[in-house]
Amino acid sequence: MNQFKDIFTGKKKAEYKRAVTVQKCMRAGGKHNDLENVGRTGRHHTFFEMLGNFSFGDYFKEEAITYGWDWVTRVLKLPVDRLYATVYEEDNEAFRLWEKIAPELKNGRILRFGKKDNYWSMGDVGPNGPCSEIHFDRGKSAAADCGKPTCTVNCDCERYVEIWNLVFMQFNTRPDGAIETLPRPSVDTGAGLERITTIMQNVPSNYETDVFREILVDISRLSGKNYSPDASGVSHRVIADHLRALTFCIADGAGLSNEGRGYVLRRILRRAARHGRLLDLHEPFIYKLVPTLVGMMGKVYPEIAKRQSHIENVIRAEEESFGRTLDNGLELFEDIARRVKASGNDTLPGDEIFRLYDTYGFPVDLTEVMAEEKGLKLDLAGFENAMERQQEKSRDAASFDTSMVQEHVKHIDALMKAGLESEKTTDFIYGMESLNAEVRKAVKLPFPNVSLVLDRTPFYVESGGQVADTG
Repeated sequence: MNQFKDIFTGKKKAEYKRAVTVQKCMRAGGKHNDLENVGRTGRHHTFFEMLGNFSFGDYFKEEAITYGWDWVTRVLKLPVDRLYATVYEEDNEAFRLWEKIAPELKNGRILRFGKKDNYWSMGDVGPNGPCSEIHFDRGKSAAADCGKPTCTVNCDCERYVEIWNLVFMQFNTRPDGAIETLPRPSVDTGAGLERITTIMQNVPSNYETDVFREILVDISRLSGKNYSPDASGVSHRVIADHLRALTFCIADGAGLSNEGRGYVLRRILRRAARHGRLLDLHEPFIYKLVPTLVGMMGKVYPEIAKRQSHIENVIRAEEESFGRTLDNGLELFEDIARRVKASGNDTLPGDEIFRLYDTYGFPVDLTEVMAEEKGLKLDLAGFENAMERQQEKSRDAASFDTSMVQEHVKHIDALMKAGLESEKTTDFIYGMESLNAEVRKAVKLPFPNVSLVLDRTPFYVESGGQVADTG
């Protein structure tokens, strides 16, 4: 609903009273973040398609509930005896409206929940309001039910699935924390296409629908490992989900980098690459799955077909780059985990977590996932301390005092006097660990330094706290 934020708050006047959307959504960071659940459940994704209806001061709670109930019972024809409604615990109006509009739910299937489950906000600042959800009971099947006698709506298991959310936009939280009533109460409703598809196709999870099936088959073909809907299929599911996220975001112009949305994508690709290793895929493979996804969704979203080659190239380049350090990093992690367990401890030291991050490019959340798989925790406070120490070193290294500048000038003078300004540029050869080169000039610098000028070199000096090439 971000594109409608200013309309909700009254800063912008809409040319229409209602809107309907089918949106590509990315959810892998910030307040609404499903990244850690991806692959572990059958309903969470980083990329998904959201169906939405919006009212801008037009209809409100009664109409929204009526429309939602009508759609799931008369259009989708879902059995009423398997549906539940939830409301915010203080929203008596919504509760009474559900009793009026859906009297079939009166006998204990209209439930009240607190802010965690039934109050929606864009963030700490911005539009917000109570919400009402429709849940579908998938029954006591082995794939869905947790088996607990207390299992009910909003249980963490797969039995009760939220398929429709009606957000009643009534308030706005200002930067100073003050809450004000919106000028025109509005409605933001949403339904995840993948979840609805699961219900309509009557399969155990989103990953068994035709939205994912072909991708999972392709992953099995590349890895030689059959997919299973149980816990052993986590890696297949993570890769399938992350492939979709990478493909659609790159098609929309996002890149891979060390900051902002580019870092989110880099984390996602590295998570997928690591799960590839768990399936014995040691060569770049994610980019090979792009044609399958384009074949499935390229007609609906022509931008991924149009930019297919670019998407494949970006993913492959990152896979190759990260692959060079992934195996070493995984080996180091296994060694650290062994030592921690042998010592009788259950927490990975912060310095070691930082080493994985700084030297091998392992995002902390990736290390955390691997640690959890071994029953270990992370010393995140120690990691933050190590990060601060490194940042302090970087600041110190960037702060030259007068003596350092003078020493640097002496080196430059010696090089200039040696006539290096007339030399041809040294060619940098990317991706090689060794090569034959010609020494064009050897220059003595202030003791004990010597400078060798080559015609070509594989050495690359990096900045920003990264490790430079040595040899």
